[in-house]
Amino acid sequence: MRRRDFFSFAVGVASLPLPVRAQQRVPTVGFLNGGSPDGYAPMVAAVRQGLKEVGFVEGQNVAIEFGWAEGKYDRLKALASDMVRRQVDVIAATSTPAALATKALTSTIPIVFTTGADPVELGLVASLNRPGGNVTGVSFLVNELTSKQFQMLHSLSPKASLFGFLVNPDVAYAKSQTRDAEDAARALGHRLLVLTAKNESEIDAAFNTLVQQKAGGLVTISEPFLNSRRDQIVKLAARHSLLTLYPVRDYVTAGGLVSYGTSIIGAYHEVGVYTGRILNGEKPAELPVVRPAKLELVINLRTARSLGIEVPATVLAVADEVIE
Repeated sequence: MRRRDFFSFAVGVASLPLPVRAQQRVPTVGFLNGGSPDGYAPMVAAVRQGLKEVGFVEGQNVAIEFGWAEGKYDRLKALASDMVRRQVDVIAATSTPAALATKALTSTIPIVFTTGADPVELGLVASLNRPGGNVTGVSFLVNELTSKQFQMLHSLSPKASLFGFLVNPDVAYAKSQTRDAEDAARALGHRLLVLTAKNESEIDAAFNTLVQQKAGGLVTISEPFLNSRRDQIVKLAARHSLLTLYPVRDYVTAGGLVSYGTSIIGAYHEVGVYTGRILNGEKPAELPVVRPAKLELVINLRTARSLGIEVPATVLAVADEVIE
């Protein structure tokens, strides 16, 4: 092509109407989660906000396709396989089961995870600072929080002899976190009743057992299924007047007593930012795994009064948020 012809061609393309020029492929993000959309609307909003901050707005220059396992983790493999088959640009695998299922299926599509376990021990990344491969994300490292959560529960119910610990046995870190809970309860002089639940009826049964055993308090772990059943768990705790400590603030804003843990909204925001940075050309292998440093303590005084609980002034003084 002669230089004059090329110049004329270039000018012609530039003068095309915007809708015609914009008909290029829009990148697609696959959002994979073990829970359900009803319980995760604030987290999805946080991902969208993170994407927006690095230049991506859903419906304009990025598409998001969702895969929800609805608490049935055996669905994750099929959901992840579909995303891999369709060659989405990045997969936001926002739970430990989702991250493991996705990593087993692709070594090329970038993956941004959230996990409550050590991602190195899980085999998701080579190291926290230099993940290597196609995977990076956010680690809550919830096992490190368990001892602090039981200390907080003890400060609210120091005379209790028995505490409960509610886990979903299907999550990868259930066993290790249970061991940490047993150690923490023992160090405080309490017995521990471990209860497992992976469906709604088992949650009901767990609370019935806690009442029968006269437990003085309960700690629940953070994982997609239990988080998606937030309202059910909060209502059961209120019905049975059971002092319950939750891992994230959403339980407390829904009427729960107290939460102590990392900000799950903040973690999902980081997922959105990392996803956008990867769409902009950065490599997951070079993006360090994010470890939220701040812990949130949120207390609902209305719930405390309804339970007849006097929250110590020392606890109120260090709370990040008190709901009157």
